[in-house]
Amino acid sequence: MAAAATVTAVLLTGCGGSDEGSGAGGGPEKKTITVAGLPLADVAALHIAMDRELFEKEGLNVRVQPVQQSVQALPALAHGQVDIIGGANFVTFLQAREKGTLATRVLAEGARNAPHMMDVLVPADSKIKGPRDLEGKKVAVNILNNIQSLTLNATLAKAGAGRPAYRQVPFPQMGSVLERGQVDAVHAAEPFATALKRELKARTVLDGNAAPVAGLPLSGYVTTDAFIDKYPKTAAAFRRAISAAQAVAAKDRGAVEKALPGYTKIKPEEAAAIGLPDYPATSSAAQLKRLISLMRAQKLLTKDLDPAAVLYQPAE
Repeated sequence: MAAAATVTAVLLTGCGGSDEGSGAGGGPEKKTITVAGLPLADVAALHIAMDRELFEKEGLNVRVQPVQQSVQALPALAHGQVDIIGGANFVTFLQAREKGTLATRVLAEGARNAPHMMDVLVPADSKIKGPRDLEGKKVAVNILNNIQSLTLNATLAKAGAGRPAYRQVPFPQMGSVLERGQVDAVHAAEPFATALKRELKARTVLDGNAAPVAGLPLSGYVTTDAFIDKYPKTAAAFRRAISAAQAVAAKDRGAVEKALPGYTKIKPEEAAAIGLPDYPATSSAAQLKRLISLMRAQKLLTKDLDPAAVLYQPAE
């Protein structure tokens, strides 16, 4: 809680400035925007876009404010101190939209589930050998009742296994709690999973991309209805730039590997070994519907949301 408050305070006080213009001539109304970005492989396209000056080509100056959990940036997004959250897990933001706490909109998908980009890891000498051994065990997830427990619950049910007992532990702290035996396993996303395998010799007991959640949309670039309504040309410009970067990430793993060390703690030589998510160049209402249906089944949503209404579509 204290860490979240500290991060929120930094976001609220450190992200001022708008450099707003009229948007005349088709240019963005707000030229300088702040994106809260997570240290995950999910947001590689954000950094590719910056490195390749794709935002500049759209008339944007993008500043990245690091944050450890996307939920920590919600107050800043609500107050307009952060314009977009990159790597925003969709569960949190779909729930916020349903509850009416914040009218969020997905500007673009960022990451879909892929082999070994989010694994369940245990110590090398653990007696846990497979999915059925996780029942009742303490498993660390980045945020409770969110994308990791949602996908793991579905995978375990498909395998005929019972659920574990979840513990909330931020990704950077998962190694220490696993090493001290405070949890039995961790559900770690990249690049943290690779670091745990290297540093602790942690062993994979379950690929987070197993059925029925293979290819499931996980995170993306989220803003608010208010931002889109006020700055439609800015939103469209950001979407064009990030979509172009997503296309690069999807086709050129080398570009992703080059970007990762700049905003994560992973070393350049290790970037080649990590499991990357899929980077969709276009967003899909059908794929997002899969996530919404899964959330409904596990009671993380109380009613169906129209994925077409959640996904931003710029005016022609």
